[in-house]
Amino acid sequence: MKHLLYCLTVLFITSCFAQDTKTQIETTITSDVIKGHIYFLADDLLKGRETGTPENKIAAAYLANQLRTYGVKPNPETGDFYQEVKLQKESAPTTLELKLNDVSIKNLVALSSSNVDFSGNAMYLGYGLEKDYAGQDTKGKVLLIKAGSEDTKDARASFRLRSQKEELAQKNGALAIIEFLDAKDNMWSFIDHNFNEPRLSVAKNNASEDSKELTYIWVQDLGADLISEVSTNKKSQVTLKTSTKLLSDITSQNVVGIVEGTDPQLKNEYIIYSAHYDHVGIGTPDETGDTIYNGARDNAVGTTTVLSMAEHLAKHPTKRSALFILFTGEEKGLLGSQYYVDNPILPLNQMVYCFNSDNAGYNDKSLATIIGLPRTTAEQHIKNAAKTFGITAVDDPAPEQGLFDRSDNVHFAKKGIPSPTFSLGFTAFNGDVTKYYHRPGDEADSLDYDYLEQFFRAYVMAGTLIGNDPVTPTWTKGDKYEEAAKELYGN
Repeated sequence: MKHLLYCLTVLFITSCFAQDTKTQIETTITSDVIKGHIYFLADDLLKGRETGTPENKIAAAYLANQLRTYGVKPNPETGDFYQEVKLQKESAPTTLELKLNDVSIKNLVALSSSNVDFSGNAMYLGYGLEKDYAGQDTKGKVLLIKAGSEDTKDARASFRLRSQKEELAQKNGALAIIEFLDAKDNMWSFIDHNFNEPRLSVAKNNASEDSKELTYIWVQDLGADLISEVSTNKKSQVTLKTSTKLLSDITSQNVVGIVEGTDPQLKNEYIIYSAHYDHVGIGTPDETGDTIYNGARDNAVGTTTVLSMAEHLAKHPTKRSALFILFTGEEKGLLGSQYYVDNPILPLNQMVYCFNSDNAGYNDKSLATIIGLPRTTAEQHIKNAAKTFGITAVDDPAPEQGLFDRSDNVHFAKKGIPSPTFSLGFTAFNGDVTKYYHRPGDEADSLDYDYLEQFFRAYVMAGTLIGNDPVTPTWTKGDKYEEAAKELYGN
């Protein structure tokens, strides 16, 4: 009987707490406030918030001032709300010429390059993986290889194998790699834009990192006709002329802030609330002639999700402390988050959870899609929070897209920190999701703010439940990042 009364008492207290929290969230998180943030961040004035531009800095200043207004504490290292992110701007080489058997190749990009002026026989080397080097003398040679591997040949897989292939080529003394990629025109257009336009990377820390780069060329080979001919003939005549890429230093900003927890012990554990605030800037015009990629969904929505959390927790802090991080450079290769995990303002082993928010679009307003939902022990808290505000939390419906590894959360996951991503509801990565993804039409007035109100409130409720749970969240047993967590936390 006593046990039953205890359980009923706990249930009653929990229910009252949830109702009080729900009311507090509804008072703080309203569609008018949400609109104010998104309409500003997605305004044409900010020209798409591209990293390294003055407009990106305007967005950072806006976010910093919002945190200041809420009463959030600044970065303890600097006394303001910024973390400088040192980046290196890399422009395409001024010289990039390739002839294969006296035929000029037009569709090519330099993944990396050095000064090369070569004319002679090139060597076909399969996929350019370790077994392909067996018994081969590749010193000083230009290697012609197939993209990807026997198992997978798409562009993403090929890019993931790039470092491995580059390392092998350097180890074996090759002069250059020319890799033939069977890419459709829409994919090649993305690749061409990514590598023939200026690129950003995290600045190198010391001169030893500036070792001479191997020249690594991708060639569009639609239908794999070129590489089929090369593999049949085994030897091909190549003329290759490249120059080094042009480098310059720039500085951008992560925006950071802290709310201290209320529990004497649990306040030493932090939940990170994160999103990226940059977008892709100005690009190819759409059918209306619009050239500004406003990025309302991607990722003014995610940014506003974190602002909503900050505003609520500044008024109603949880037992655990909160660290808010708004990243720059996500669209340039997850650069702001990479810089942060390499230069944290607080010890990473105090970060017990990273609740990221990133978005492309939505096609189901009854859902919130959480990339990695079942991968952490906070799953039920997230489901309960969504249900409280009339939507359903579901796991990633498009695992083939590799979304978990395509947002800032992955850098924290690799360190061992449980790190799902809270996204707008979608049942497939198509339709109204891809319609707006990296397109000029992703504007503030195309969003449903009644749905966003539910979405933001669910995120804030989930963070509150996780922040107050006496049990520390972890990876689900058997997750691939569980070992990294053991190393980080020492358990």
